[in-house]
Amino acid sequence: HPVCLSLFFSCCWRDIDNKASLQRGYKYATNYCLGCHAASYSRYNRVGRDLGISEKQLIDNLIFTSNERGEQSKVGDLMKVAMSKTYAKEAFGVVPPDLSLLTRSRGVDWIYTYLKSFYRDDSRPFGVNNLAFPDVGMPHVLWELQGWQKKVTHVEEDGHGHKHETVSLELSEPGTQTPAEYDQTVRDITNFMAYLAEPAQQKRKTLGFFVMLFLIVFFVAAYFLKKEYWKDIH
Repeated sequence: HPVCLSLFFSCCWRDIDNKASLQRGYKYATNYCLGCHAASYSRYNRVGRDLGISEKQLIDNLIFTSNERGEQSKVGDLMKVAMSKTYAKEAFGVVPPDLSLLTRSRGVDWIYTYLKSFYRDDSRPFGVNNLAFPDVGMPHVLWELQGWQKKVTHVEEDGHGHKHETVSLELSEPGTQTPAEYDQTVRDITNFMAYLAEPAQQKRKTLGFFVMLFLIVFFVAAYFLKKEYWKDIH
């Protein structure tokens, strides 16, 4: 009998105007993600300006990399990592993807689902696997916040003799955050990564509003001008 594996990707809102969420996401990304993943198409000072973070706060709390001379990275530097690509490939089997590109290629729903889909799997090198990314080469870096999940398989048989297998995850060991708190943490990280993928979207949306407003005003003016020109003909 055929067996079907079901995995539904959860929807995740993104609100790049919510600076509090973006700041929290930046904090968690710095502490848990940016040690291995670069964001090499973004600069610290640009992110700081957009998120309302001062240069002193960036230097004191959010910049932990150094340049070739061993000095702390400058606020105008690109957000790279100290880990070389050669070492990363040896350690993980693949170079960790750049965070400033990942959301554009995968989408926010995939990122959100991925960060909530780790579960224990002793057959894997890091002891974990992921429903959204089977045989993933990344450890569950947020395990202390979420805790540990286990995979639960449910098999149901329909009226035609076909078996349908549905996989779900259950929390087996709680972390330092409640499920609701961890969900908010993942949403904040996803929101920050959505911002990283296109920092200009904040200005783009504002500009788009005024462009649409201009077009509406222009349409109204053009409509009455057309009526004035054609009133004698009609």
